[in-house]
Amino acid sequence: MDLSLQLQIGGTLNRRSCSRGTRLSRSGSSAMPCSSSETLTASRVDCGGGGGGGGGVACAGADNASVANFKLNESTFLASLMPKKEIRADRFLEAHPEYDGRGVVIAIFDSGFDPSAAGLHVTSDGKPKVLDVIDCTGSGDIDTSTVVKANEDGLIRGASGAPLVVNSSWKNPTGEWRVGCKLVYQLFTDDLTSRVKKERRKIWDEKNQEEIAKAVKILYDFDQKHSKVDDAKLKKTREDLQSRVDFLKKQADKYEDRGPVIDAVVWHDGEVWRVALDTQSLEEDSDCGKLADFSPLTNYRQRKYGVFSRLDACSFVANVYDEGNVLSIVTDSSPHGTHVAGIATAHHPEEYLLNGVAPGAQIISCKIGDSRLGSMETGTGLTRALIAALEHNCDLVNMSYGEATLLPDYGRFVDLVTEAVNKRRLVFVSSAGNNGPALTTVGAPGGTTSSIIGVGAYVSPAMAAGAHSVVEPPCEGLEYTWSSRGPTSDGDLGVCISAPGGAVAPVPTWTLQRRMLMNGTSMSSPSACGAIALLLSAMKAEGIPVSPYSVRRALENTSTPVGDLPEDKLTTGQGLMQVDKAYEYLKQFKDCPCVCYQIKVNLSGKTTPTSRGIYLREATACRQSSETRLSLLSVCETSIVLTLQWTIQVEPKFHEGASNLKELVPFEECLELHSTEEGVVRVPDYLLLTHNGRSFNVVVDPTNLGDGVHYFEVYGIDCKAPQRGPLFRIPVTIIISKTVANQPPVISFQQMSFISGHIERRYIEVPLGATWAEATIRTSGFDTTRRFYIDTLQLCPLRRPIKWENAATFASPSAKSFAFPVVSGQTMELALAQFWSSGLGSREPTIVDFEIEFHGIGVNKEELIFDGSEAPIKVEAEALLASEKLVPVAVLNKIRVPYQPVDAQLKTLSTGRDRLLSGKQILALTLTYKFKLEDAAEVKPYIPLLNNRIYDTKFESQFYMISDANKRVYAMGDVYPESSKLPKGEYKLQLYLRHENVQLLEKLKQLTVFIERNMGEIRLNLHSEPDGPVTGNGVFKSSVLMPGVKEAFYLGPPTKDKLPKNTPQGSVLLGEISYGKLSFDDKEGKNPKDNPVSYPISFVVPPNKPEEDKKAVSSTDSCKSVSERLEQEVRDTKIKFLGNLKQETEEERSEWKKLCACLKSEYPSYTPLLAKILEGLLSRSEGEDKISHYEEIIGAANEVVRSVDVDELARFLLDKSEPEDGEAEKKMEMTRDQLAEALYQKGLAMARIENLKGEKEDEEDEGSCQKDKFEENFKELTKWVDVKSSKFGTLTVLREKRLSRLGSALKVLEELIQNENQTANKKLYELKLGLLEELGWSHLATYEKQWMQVRFPTSLPLF
Repeated sequence: MDLSLQLQIGGTLNRRSCSRGTRLSRSGSSAMPCSSSETLTASRVDCGGGGGGGGGVACAGADNASVANFKLNESTFLASLMPKKEIRADRFLEAHPEYDGRGVVIAIFDSGFDPSAAGLHVTSDGKPKVLDVIDCTGSGDIDTSTVVKANEDGLIRGASGAPLVVNSSWKNPTGEWRVGCKLVYQLFTDDLTSRVKKERRKIWDEKNQEEIAKAVKILYDFDQKHSKVDDAKLKKTREDLQSRVDFLKKQADKYEDRGPVIDAVVWHDGEVWRVALDTQSLEEDSDCGKLADFSPLTNYRQRKYGVFSRLDACSFVANVYDEGNVLSIVTDSSPHGTHVAGIATAHHPEEYLLNGVAPGAQIISCKIGDSRLGSMETGTGLTRALIAALEHNCDLVNMSYGEATLLPDYGRFVDLVTEAVNKRRLVFVSSAGNNGPALTTVGAPGGTTSSIIGVGAYVSPAMAAGAHSVVEPPCEGLEYTWSSRGPTSDGDLGVCISAPGGAVAPVPTWTLQRRMLMNGTSMSSPSACGAIALLLSAMKAEGIPVSPYSVRRALENTSTPVGDLPEDKLTTGQGLMQVDKAYEYLKQFKDCPCVCYQIKVNLSGKTTPTSRGIYLREATACRQSSETRLSLLSVCETSIVLTLQWTIQVEPKFHEGASNLKELVPFEECLELHSTEEGVVRVPDYLLLTHNGRSFNVVVDPTNLGDGVHYFEVYGIDCKAPQRGPLFRIPVTIIISKTVANQPPVISFQQMSFISGHIERRYIEVPLGATWAEATIRTSGFDTTRRFYIDTLQLCPLRRPIKWENAATFASPSAKSFAFPVVSGQTMELALAQFWSSGLGSREPTIVDFEIEFHGIGVNKEELIFDGSEAPIKVEAEALLASEKLVPVAVLNKIRVPYQPVDAQLKTLSTGRDRLLSGKQILALTLTYKFKLEDAAEVKPYIPLLNNRIYDTKFESQFYMISDANKRVYAMGDVYPESSKLPKGEYKLQLYLRHENVQLLEKLKQLTVFIERNMGEIRLNLHSEPDGPVTGNGVFKSSVLMPGVKEAFYLGPPTKDKLPKNTPQGSVLLGEISYGKLSFDDKEGKNPKDNPVSYPISFVVPPNKPEEDKKAVSSTDSCKSVSERLEQEVRDTKIKFLGNLKQETEEERSEWKKLCACLKSEYPSYTPLLAKILEGLLSRSEGEDKISHYEEIIGAANEVVRSVDVDELARFLLDKSEPEDGEAEKKMEMTRDQLAEALYQKGLAMARIENLKGEKEDEEDEGSCQKDKFEENFKELTKWVDVKSSKFGTLTVLREKRLSRLGSALKVLEELIQNENQTANKKLYELKLGLLEELGWSHLATYEKQWMQVRFPTSLPLF
């Protein structure tokens, strides 16, 4: 997800948390970039966010203190829009204008980039700003492997089927044109699509209203002319006219714009690949957007880009891969990436105050936000982006994306980044996340990866007054409330440094504005990245070796602290970066070794897990007993102290290629070890460090610490050059939690005082047995609206942080209540924060009282699994804290059906964009699964091994597509699958997996995938007796649990009649069970999710009932002799064999005809044989001589008709009320069906012959004397079937069309389409398109053509 926050003008902030999956604001995880956006039309906006740590914030340096009482003028206002003063970049550039990023290339890993955006064309020294624009996700890829040749008129057939004229001046030595197409909305953002749809709908509505007016006038004129309509033909004519009016009126309600299709043409001109697009479908003027008028593009390295149309104003770039077989159309998936690039490097010659931090730097744009997933990042995008950055020899990477993780500093992408940093000296900068204010909320990779510089978001008074337009800015700079905090779960600091987290920067042209305000750690990261570009520019110019290790040390050791308390570092890192000081540091210590000090921390006596800091969070960790102390330190047994000893391993890491003799062997540093608080953290005095590393012990004694969070550091100083500052730091975070001693377990925090940006943290040891908490917040003492963030957070091993969050707004003093689940026995942080801009200008603090009451119902089994038998599950419940009402509610509402792949294709990817730094080529495994839905449903793929992890996984990437038999794609997704609505039908799911390790992919060839769908709710019964589910006795409803007294009940499985029909064995029904209810809610929760805590339940579907042998000998057959039955079996086998013969070649067709003739002579007038011959003709391709083919069908159909004794058939069907012989009835019904099918196919063939010959018989009326074979055949068909049914309705449509009743034809056709139960029938839609064109309704014909590309694409899209 990109790390930005989204704001609406004059509205309230929606905080985006640093985790993917659901799109929720504040109250859940989010899958979008972490920044926020505003236009510049608002005069006053409540936006941004981030608080300092602990109880308050301090002024970040004298400069910021001096602006507390300033008044903006025009220049300071403009400067505040693109903040540089806060990090002293402005002073640095004044002193060193030539060190403005020149010679530095930054890779922007983001949502893409608009090459037409303001300020992003050239650098300050006149070089091209953008070196390359790449879509690393594949979302813009078009299959251009189809090769066509132009005819003598220069005409080719596009992939969409449209005729295209190529420009005669285009050089193409081979004459080969590669074609492909794409729905243009697949290249647009949601916002752009919405705007274009609105404009297109307006035009479409005008045209539709015009056609309605015409149709109504024709109907009115008809009624005026025929006051009395008694004649049958006139009645039919009027019905037709009325149907036209009705059809047009209904189209407005059915309108759904899926977007026009653009055709792409790729060719090689002898030197480079060229690309041209046909965008006529986007233009209102038919003379615009023609292929021949397009100015051909090449790969963006040639610095050319295009614009789709004036309507969308969307710029795009073209790149060609795989020898012309793949065309990548690169567009942005949100304005985020352009904004980020602008903060880092924008150059505005006309107004230097709006420049980015490093206007002299160049960039490459690596799009990692997949347009198919609403700008989500994918493993494919991340890996390709890193490959591209290394291919372009980039100096820096900025990545303003990330999410929560269960394992810090772990995963395939983390490994690849660390390799690039160590081997190629790549400086990698990333956002820390927007999931604050609670601690341990930093996201991956920025806040959790040792090789990445993670950046927090800072807001200064100038930014608040200027960019955010607040009336009265805060007196001091502070961290935005939502900026993520450290430490990581393994004790690392998490946030490295802070930088301005908001800016008014360039945005794409399609937004119809030049720049926009966004804020988030997405903005602080490029601010820091641009500042680092200034440092690298200076280092290169002065010949100082560039190393990410030395750069990071310089930043950390020269940053200005934000806040007065040690624990503020968990919020801001080492502080607000200072460019000029970092530059002086790098110059002063340029001859020092380029070394990274890798820290590994272990609790003494344990080898795992290894951490990067010391993090004592749980109450039990601080009560580790004298045993640990005694065994490790041999202290007298009477000395009972709460101390712990840790082993710290320090390993110097040189860049790859460092000389053994010149760098590694001579490396030796005498380090003086320090602790920021010797009374709590004790370390040895000195350490002699060599290349092979050393270890030392640290003793932590939290005995005398009070409640709350405490932060300390262990650091090493070079004895010979102490002015270098700490060479390494080891964070020590200790949390002392309060114990809830009251009964019932209630804890309250009274009279807490808040001003803007203030944060109060409280740590509570959740009582054993608690499963949920009920909290009440009461506010008072204020006169203007206040906005609060309320977070709780707990940590559990190998889980993402367990976080509950709420954003509460108080217009006046009042109280609000909440409930949230808790983990028993684990420390819970309660973080209360008044939003940074809430209450600014008010002199009244907010007084807050907060009370938490813990509740709990413990059960013997948290997850209940039914094995498919009739046996119930016994549940034992117990209240450990206080009496609770036991009100179990259990519901099953989902089903997961397992599938094995029907096909597995492993291939080596051929393009350079898939070759790793090591030289290894990435491979792709495509697994194909097939499933069928008996009814429409919402489905979601579920892959237990791979889902819900993108950074904390060793697998590279996954992507899936769900399509029907027509290749229409209904759903796409990656590690976070979402539910998609699918109609009834058969589907194919393709799962695409990538990795360079072939052995790993081989292991996944039989990967199980579940298809999850919603089902009707099944409520499970509860009983007090074990036999209750069968006898129905002993119903259990509710009870009151007393502390320490267990109570039990039985949960019955679903009855067999409630199980979904045709559910295969091994499927799993899923649901939830809850046991308690909220004390402040009188309503009985009928759904477990309505109650405070719910637990999963599942039911494994048992084997289905064996099918009985349905084969039985009919009474007719039983009367036959053995020889007669044998002859019958031989005949039926021969007919079956005939049906299985192929007719693909001329020889095969000849053999088929011979066998047909032989069988007809052997079994003359045998209807099933003749029907099978007709079926064979229908299955054969039409060939060049279509008329002969249709005439052959008519002949075969006539033979079937003649073979049937229609009088006998009619008598039988009329008298079949109670047939004695069921087999005879079955045969007669089959004969009726064969007769009807023959008449139907004959009618279709006759209509098609008429159409091909261009013949149209104009009859005066249907009953004229002139013999009409078509009408004769149609009337015969009406005797046997409903000719408007889905099976035979097409013939009715053709008949109405034949009689020029096009409105009536459309009416019948629409009913056929609406009643379709299977995959869409292309022939019906082609027939509809033909009728619309014949009626002259061009707007509807165009609309239908666009939908044809959706329903019936020529091929599946590329992964």
